[in-house]
Amino acid sequence: MASSKKPRPSELSQRLKQFLDAHVRPNQTLLIGLSGGLDSCVLLHLLVAARAQYSLHLKAVHVNHGISPHARNWAQFCADLCVANNVPFVTETVNVPRDSGLGIEAAAREARYAALLQHKADALVLAHHRDDQAETVLLQLLRGSGVKGLAAMPAVADLNGLSVLRPLLDIPRKELEAYAQIHDLNWIEDESNLDLAYDRNFLRHHVLPEIEQRFPAAKTTLARSAGHFAEAANLLDEIAEEDAVHYIDDAGLKIAALRDLSPARGCNLLRYWLAHHLPELPSTRRLRELYRQLLTSRSDAQLCVTVGSGAVHRYREHAVFVNSADRDELASLNNESKLCLVALRSPQPAELHLPHGTLTFTCQKGRGLAAHKIPDHLEIRIRSGGEYFRPNANRPTRSLRNLLQEAAIPPWQRAMLPLVYAGDQLVAIPGIGVACDLQAAPDEDGWMIEFKRDLPAA
Repeated sequence: MASSKKPRPSELSQRLKQFLDAHVRPNQTLLIGLSGGLDSCVLLHLLVAARAQYSLHLKAVHVNHGISPHARNWAQFCADLCVANNVPFVTETVNVPRDSGLGIEAAAREARYAALLQHKADALVLAHHRDDQAETVLLQLLRGSGVKGLAAMPAVADLNGLSVLRPLLDIPRKELEAYAQIHDLNWIEDESNLDLAYDRNFLRHHVLPEIEQRFPAAKTTLARSAGHFAEAANLLDEIAEEDAVHYIDDAGLKIAALRDLSPARGCNLLRYWLAHHLPELPSTRRLRELYRQLLTSRSDAQLCVTVGSGAVHRYREHAVFVNSADRDELASLNNESKLCLVALRSPQPAELHLPHGTLTFTCQKGRGLAAHKIPDHLEIRIRSGGEYFRPNANRPTRSLRNLLQEAAIPPWQRAMLPLVYAGDQLVAIPGIGVACDLQAAPDEDGWMIEFKRDLPAA
């Protein structure tokens, strides 16, 4: 348990040094989230003191949420503080939506992180401390979160490829207050921290003090529990990684996993798989319903379940995730009907990057689309419906729909498949073939056309 006495001036600095030794390399750029409150002002002071020893490049960003009437004054306070400490400083003003469905606290947090992620750095350093951690665990408990939610905030994490560091996470706030007093630091007080309409403030000012009357070490033990939950969450991920080797491939999540594994283990793998596609996982109830539908639906069912920012489809023996942004982009392309033109200059290969993959044209003797039978420019379109095609001279012309079904291309991918036209004639379809009357003879130069989809992470 942390000591209740005020630390000597070097104690907090020594703890920061131990953290930096483990997680920071010389000459790295650290981006400091500077609110101007006690916590971030102490963090700034500590990092400025350590800057020379570690050859660090510091940069501070203050996010103005535009909620408080004092927001401009806070931004100016942070700017002056950074000037005094020779730290480059930027203010980011964000718009916090009030109708996002997330609540004002969560919406502000999302807007804040989005603003911070715009800046290039080796790591984002935040001033969360042990009291914050204890409050987060309690909030997550009251929301019925699973072990990942109860693990609360990690000291080291990855956020969209940016390392996030919380060097003060095991430090109680009273030690930060003592440090600020010893070093005569100034900071601002956000009046919203007293607004009991916010759940965190209600816990901080009413619930936790009552708990501490009976359990004085409550904040310490709650923070410790977060560590236990983090270990459990890591263990569940390790189990899921082992299962993923057998049940996740380029096509998606094998439905066999849900039949072979226990319900708890199957849901764990499903959750792990979704975590690679979604920034926030669905509720346990939603996850279990998805598990049930995937497990009980027929292999030929056109199952589509909306989950977060996308949808999970079942196609034959796989669950496949399709992002809603991809669907929106696809709808836009469908409205335009035409993607682009590609120029072919034999024998140089050509490559065309499309929204969902890459279309390649390679010149080969006796294979593919006969070069002398087509114009130099081909048009790339997507399906509009009603197309017919004849890739085999020994078979009649058939509908593109039947050809795609026969080729086992999932329904949601069929609309994304690039079609190659010469004028108004459909001349080639990647994965299906080349129009029989335009195929290269053995002694003719031809164009092999392939489409490689951008596959999501497993």
